[in-house]
Amino acid sequence: MEQFSWLVLSYKVPSEPSSKRVAIWRKIRGLGAVYLQNGVCVLPNTDAYQRQLKIIQNDILGVGGEAALLNTTAFDEQDGETIITHFNAARNAEYEEFLEKCQSYVAEIHDEIAVQHFTYAELQENDEDLKKLRHWLDKITTVDFYGAPLRAQAEREFGVCEQVLETFTQHVFDAEVRPDGVNPQE
Repeated sequence: MEQFSWLVLSYKVPSEPSSKRVAIWRKIRGLGAVYLQNGVCVLPNTDAYQRQLKIIQNDILGVGGEAALLNTTAFDEQDGETIITHFNAARNAEYEEFLEKCQSYVAEIHDEIAVQHFTYAELQENDEDLKKLRHWLDKITTVDFYGAPLRAQAEREFGVCEQVLETFTQHVFDAEVRPDGVNPQE
């Protein structure tokens, strides 16, 4: 097994005010960290994550908490696989939510096609929604450190979303009156 190195942040934050505790938790989760237990999170050991976790460590100390940042490797192959499994499970949960949104997106466009609601306003709204999906997928893949199993499916499903929007776009263009005044629908 490849020897992986991780950063482990162990911390305690005062329970009040809860807004500070939640802000710290969001920063940590935003980096893609997984929790091994309450107050103990892990990230791959990179210079960028070292900097980010040092900043968070200072934030924790600044609100009266306690924090220790450690660099570690797994004791054996099984422990390493356990940590990677935690990362992949966390990413799969995010991909599952993303896949549900993709399915809703595709269904919504199919509904618009079925009722022939071919307007530029609807096209613009669907285009914005697709951009949001792209941004969301990019955020997940950025923190998919170990290739979670659902990544390929999420990328394929996003491709379906792109294709469905392209079909809808063509319907909108076909339904609009051309500059010469001819309506292709007549």
